[in-house]
Amino acid sequence: MVFHSLTHSVTFGITYLLTASLAQNISTPLVNFQVNQPLAVPKSVPKCEVELVHHLFANSYYQPAITVYTPPTSCGPIGSWSAISLNWTATSNGTQYDRLAGVTLSNVEIWRTSTSEPTPGGIVWTVLKDVTKYIPLFAEPGTLIVDLNNVIDPKSGLTGEYDVRLTATFHQSDWLHPKAPRADLIFPLSTLSGDQSNVFAVPPAGNTTVVLPRNAVTAIVEIQATGNGQEEFWYFNVPDEYLPYIPPETTYGKGSFREVRVLVDGLVAGVAFPYPVLFTGAFVPTVWRPIVAYGAYDAPTYNVDLTPFIPLLTDGSPHTVTLDAISDEPDHALNPNWYLSGNIKVSLDESNKPTAGNITRYEVPSFRAQHTITPIGQDSYNMTVDVSQSVFIEATIVTGSGARKHITWKQNFHFSNVQSYTNNASASFVTQRINGNSISTHNLLPVLLDNVDFPLSIDFEYVADETGSGWVATFDQQYNRNYLPSPWEVSTTIRSSQHANGTYIRYPNNGFNRTANGTTFNEFHYVDGKLNSYSRLVDVTNNTVTKDRQGGTLTWDFWPFVGRPWSPLADLLDGLIGFEAVRLPNRNEDKH
Repeated sequence: MVFHSLTHSVTFGITYLLTASLAQNISTPLVNFQVNQPLAVPKSVPKCEVELVHHLFANSYYQPAITVYTPPTSCGPIGSWSAISLNWTATSNGTQYDRLAGVTLSNVEIWRTSTSEPTPGGIVWTVLKDVTKYIPLFAEPGTLIVDLNNVIDPKSGLTGEYDVRLTATFHQSDWLHPKAPRADLIFPLSTLSGDQSNVFAVPPAGNTTVVLPRNAVTAIVEIQATGNGQEEFWYFNVPDEYLPYIPPETTYGKGSFREVRVLVDGLVAGVAFPYPVLFTGAFVPTVWRPIVAYGAYDAPTYNVDLTPFIPLLTDGSPHTVTLDAISDEPDHALNPNWYLSGNIKVSLDESNKPTAGNITRYEVPSFRAQHTITPIGQDSYNMTVDVSQSVFIEATIVTGSGARKHITWKQNFHFSNVQSYTNNASASFVTQRINGNSISTHNLLPVLLDNVDFPLSIDFEYVADETGSGWVATFDQQYNRNYLPSPWEVSTTIRSSQHANGTYIRYPNNGFNRTANGTTFNEFHYVDGKLNSYSRLVDVTNNTVTKDRQGGTLTWDFWPFVGRPWSPLADLLDGLIGFEAVRLPNRNEDKH
């Protein structure tokens, strides 16, 4: 099982490699980045850096980089760290599609990312990620796999290799920055492969057999979820019943709604409505230089509280935990495919006695879905999909130490998607919104909170005159999330908004036969339960940053609260010469 490349298809079945603007100085590599908060890790403690992988991904399908990981002994006692962070630095030059990549440690995917599309002069990007929550994995020897499926084919114009260096920084603990809270154990939800990517390609659903310790008392599932192939632009897919209203090859079917689910022995334990990540080859690649869309370098994850099922999972028998994704079509069918993986973080009772209890309330109805289509002119239609979903599970748990816990797990989500196709689909528009909340309380104390609001708007239109033809695209997207992922992690509030637009025009009758451009405006705000804060306002026009303002405590050289342990009190205080590999949502694809 491997990550395939993101879909490389274009409308009317033609795959283009687009030439970029002459404006870029190709002698200097372009530095790409994602607007995100700096690391909120201790700055004043001793630390050490360990190189995990340095690998050149050329023709790398089914050939991931694999290394044996050993915990470092020069960074303080093993497992006592106050934080761990990863640094992914990659470079490439030439022509290449964007590629999905993943980092797996001991069969647990700890980072899902993707590449930038290179330029002939080169492109480089560095991403930092806090992986403190995975200390139980880093404290033990294991196999580390970095998967990045790439293709080199000069006849097709694909020449870009990806040189990737992955390092880990281990931050020691001290009296001011004690060792980080963490789960006792982490169980993978994956294919469990020892030499390939560990993701499930869904459909079909991915199943993992799990046997939890009998004294487990808390279990939180973390999910990685990415649409790929015919599902990469799932928000532009239309219900099967509406496909006859638009020209063939315009887009795919199976509708625009997707729900990712966690099931225990066939019972739904929780759901996620995934955030639509726009990767660096989407529509007009020059739009995503030098700033990529939110999530392209560090895909969001989603958490589900599995604690209500602890009385079942701790009976000493094997159980099946399933990850799947479904549509709101009558048969819930998907196109190929979604890449899913996950893990279960578990805490144990101090005693070795079994946990007892039972589920006292289970209400997980089928979601409510409505489709409508409205003519808005000749060969023009509005198509609407509206879906609501709720989960309500209660349980009583008695630990081996005799503590009694009342668990309440609730989710409520709403999804709306309006697509407009005008002038025989020469112009298409999507306006989508995902919002909702998840909350889990243990004896009335919140251990998992997730409030999301993910608006998305894309306008895409073909244009032509006597000199050439092409398309223009405009993007408005927000990632708004108040998130307490688990009892071992800090709460965060993120507000990210991005407005971008770009044009690609082909001029077949002159020397500069292709041009492309892009403009993007980004505003980002972050605050967390440790009193860390960060904000950034950055604008770009045609690869040039025209405005960049940053502020907040994470920009200070010293901030005493960085890396301090979470506490309920703190949590309450939260509040261009070359080629472009373009991908558009349509029904023909050229996989590489």
